[in-house]
Amino acid sequence: MEGEMNNLIKVWLSVTVSLSYCYVMSKLVSKGTKRLIFFLPIICLFLFLPLKLNSVNLVGGTSFCISWLANFKLLLLAFNKGPLASNPSSLSFGRFIVIASFPIEIQESNINPSSKNSHFPTKTHQNKQNPSHKNPKRIINFTIKSLLLAILIRVCNNQDHNIHPNAVLILYFFLTYLVLETILATVATLARALVGLELEPQFNEPYLSTSLQDFWGRRWNLIVTRILRPTVFEPTFRFSSTLLGYKWAALPAIIATFVVSGLFHELMYYYMARMPPTWEVTSFFILHGLCLTVEIVLKKALSGRWRLPGLVSGALTIGFVMLTSFWLYYPQLLRCKADVRTLEEYANLGKLLGKMVTVKVTIF
Repeated sequence: MEGEMNNLIKVWLSVTVSLSYCYVMSKLVSKGTKRLIFFLPIICLFLFLPLKLNSVNLVGGTSFCISWLANFKLLLLAFNKGPLASNPSSLSFGRFIVIASFPIEIQESNINPSSKNSHFPTKTHQNKQNPSHKNPKRIINFTIKSLLLAILIRVCNNQDHNIHPNAVLILYFFLTYLVLETILATVATLARALVGLELEPQFNEPYLSTSLQDFWGRRWNLIVTRILRPTVFEPTFRFSSTLLGYKWAALPAIIATFVVSGLFHELMYYYMARMPPTWEVTSFFILHGLCLTVEIVLKKALSGRWRLPGLVSGALTIGFVMLTSFWLYYPQLLRCKADVRTLEEYANLGKLLGKMVTVKVTIF
């Protein structure tokens, strides 16, 4: 464990130095292909660095932050777009490093109060007098979900070997959501303390989704939605609109977005498993992209004349996500025992924290 922590420190020192270089280059080199050329060595390095880690949790989090999000942010910055270029005059070196390396995005109202975020409905924004980190409802939700996460980890670690495999998959499905939301919320709290600004939410109660469009576009892992929109969806949309027209250009753009998401999930699976890809997780995202396009076509054809009750459509949406996850999303991870390794790491972390608390109590 000590060796892995040393590797983690070395990796993130490399990330900090690399992003410092990018910060300087973004000031010295004009936007466009020339700046992109200066960024390419760093982008390649960020694809290599996760291979220095072996812990499932550490390599998963690191690859998500740098190989995917940071690289996409740098690609956008090369052309003076994205969160790192939204307001260069007020983006200090420290904020640049935090925004580039953390899975966060500053609320657009902090950047330009008169602007509106076009990616999300207004209900995701917090009132300036009641920011999300001081919102009692959010604090209560976070506490409850953290407790549920602790209970689920304990249950999964002590599960009876006779438990039905499908029941295990259901546990893993909810564990995945709680782990992601809890970790991202914790990272956002740390980042908020560092940058001193309100951040966009990463999740928006995905279990309340009433359609695939609602689930993927407005509720699930929104930091990925925000980074895929300007890097994949919008360029594909502009290109498709010249061929298909504005009305249907979103369909190939959606497919392209899900394909890219699937490929990057496949890359993260490789980092965690160190096994050749089976393309199951890519198939999962392509399937959802295709189903989402069908859903949009049906909505356009019906024009709001007929709609399922929210309770029914919500159950169908979550049921579809769960069943396809069991079929295509989890098998690749289960074959390489990533679930077992992950739970062991959580158990070891719990023991370490328990020892630290015991030592502190003994001292006092």
